[in-house]
Amino acid sequence: MDRDSILCEVAGSEIEITLDAVIVAVSDDEPRLLTIEGPGALPALPSGLLEAQDPTLEMGLRRWVADQTGLDIGYVEQLYTFGDRVRGGHRSPPDARRLSIAYLALVREEQPTGSASWRNIYDFFPWEDHRGGSPPVIDSEIMPALTRFANGLPERLERIAIVFGDGDSPLDGPRVLERYELLYEAGLLFESERSGPPGPDGEPPPDSAALAPSSAMYLDHRRIAATALGRLRGKLSYRPVVFELLPDRFTLSHLQRVVEALAGVDLHKQNFRRLVEAAGLVEGTGHSARTGGRPAELFRFRREVLGERPAPGVGTPWVRS
Repeated sequence: MDRDSILCEVAGSEIEITLDAVIVAVSDDEPRLLTIEGPGALPALPSGLLEAQDPTLEMGLRRWVADQTGLDIGYVEQLYTFGDRVRGGHRSPPDARRLSIAYLALVREEQPTGSASWRNIYDFFPWEDHRGGSPPVIDSEIMPALTRFANGLPERLERIAIVFGDGDSPLDGPRVLERYELLYEAGLLFESERSGPPGPDGEPPPDSAALAPSSAMYLDHRRIAATALGRLRGKLSYRPVVFELLPDRFTLSHLQRVVEALAGVDLHKQNFRRLVEAAGLVEGTGHSARTGGRPAELFRFRREVLGERPAPGVGTPWVRS
């Protein structure tokens, strides 16, 4: 190990601190996640050890991202610290522990370097994309498997209804992590197959034939990405983060498609436009763009709204008007 990396001693155990970046963009109306090639050719988040020369955690993160992807990231916020002993099926040795301090970054898509590439977020979470209706994988594979996992236990059935929604409780978009963890505990993910966690009653997880179709990630990086997508969806309602993903000038249709891509739901066009305009989030530029039909007006984000309202977001996409 690099002698300049940060190491800690806790009760005789050596702890490494890594910095992980969940870097999100939206292009071609799809949410993208920047990944690098991890061990075993599994997609991984850009990450690296915190080193002694890094003045701050964020500067260390930016250094690693630039080294591994060639990109300079703009908007960054600290997400969460992950440090379970069992992470993505891999157990830390008794004398070592790795803590990951994760960050969420929002960018406009650029071509990365090295092994880095953009992946559709819904490759990793296909059950989260409800644009056009409920994903077929939920009814055909996930719900039957979760019903078997529930085994008639009321607390499990209630949890399934809450996180995946039913007739009485519709889907709550920001519960991305809760859905991922339920699928993990039910043994329906590649990560849970590797670690083989038993259920609360000691039953083994289903075999690999029962895994929900989706792309796995290195270690617990998919859990980190789920945390980030849930955070981002929640922030849509009270912070104007979506504008970090848009060019300086955009049409209202483009803005709506970006929100839909992140939220994973379709929105009513006129209601969305009334909400955005009434909230004072945008202003016209006096210019227009041709979009295949008649010219569409170009707008810009009104930064003044940050001082005018305590929660200047685009509403709650999961509540139908």
